[in-house]
Amino acid sequence: MFWEKRLEQWVERIRSQSALPLRLDLWNGQQLQFSQGTPQVIIRVPHVSALKYFWKPSLSNLGDAYVNGKIEVEGKAKAIIAVANALAARTLKLEGKFARVARSFRHNKENDAQAIQYHYDVSNDFYGLWLDENMVYSCAYFEDGEEDLAAAQLKKIDHILTKIQVRPGDTLLDIGCGWGSLVTYATEHYAVEATGITLSAVQAEWATAEIRRCDLQRRARVAVRDYRDLCFLGQFDAVASVGMFEHVGRERLGEYFAAAFRALRPGGLFLNHGIATTSPGGGLRPRWTRFGDGGFVGRYVFPDGELVTVEDAIGFARRVGFELIDVQRLRPHYALTLKAWVERLEASA
Repeated sequence: MFWEKRLEQWVERIRSQSALPLRLDLWNGQQLQFSQGTPQVIIRVPHVSALKYFWKPSLSNLGDAYVNGKIEVEGKAKAIIAVANALAARTLKLEGKFARVARSFRHNKENDAQAIQYHYDVSNDFYGLWLDENMVYSCAYFEDGEEDLAAAQLKKIDHILTKIQVRPGDTLLDIGCGWGSLVTYATEHYAVEATGITLSAVQAEWATAEIRRCDLQRRARVAVRDYRDLCFLGQFDAVASVGMFEHVGRERLGEYFAAAFRALRPGGLFLNHGIATTSPGGGLRPRWTRFGDGGFVGRYVFPDGELVTVEDAIGFARRVGFELIDVQRLRPHYALTLKAWVERLEASA
């Protein structure tokens, strides 16, 4: 009775601030409503031990509870995230004391390969549930906002290839090529010779099969290779890296940009696309963010990824010899991309 009473008081305290479209279904059959309307989200608590995640709720510790089977959640993804954020805002806005502490991580070839395989080798069937048919796993480009996901992803690839000014007969390197969509498209539509590298054997196998299906194997290839081993591939007329440098780690960014610089022929163009942190830095505040610092994403989605500011990324690139030509913000496009991915995933359920 102690826990039930305490939980009822906690729910009433939340309700007194504002109603939430949420219902808790407890192990004893009791249902606790956070509003009078129909709930958009239902959280089932099968055992009293799961209550510890609610006293200081956040996306992180509620995510922990879900992944570890302590709670069950029903509802649309957008509503679930909104409710979790609202719960956190109505309490202490702190990580729960039961959240795990991130492990320290050293970025080397072995550890980076393990982190990539953890995320990308889940299965091609899983990613096929919500990516477009070309398996593009990065921000799409919604030129007029009316495109479907597949069309927006092809526009993104065209946008990249236009920026790096590839011409027929050029050689192109894609660092972190994923399932090979850029390699395949550039070879087929821009008449280049393209090479892609990834640390995921599952991705490489899928991409190689797609290259064969399109009869492009004489001009396109994908290999399992670390960016630190680019010297064995020679030099290229253009290099792209799309959604990869977040995995590099701040301590290795100089090495990463240097590898890309050496892979380019003199006068070649390099496009680096990735997620940046908006932390302004300065003083004692770091100019980078580690996904894994006690956060859900760092533990269960992108192990040991790190974000840096745009200014820092530019600084690393300049120090190895790159000249900055163009910077573009694609944040609104990423919001539309995530929305499309969630809708496709929910439609496949």
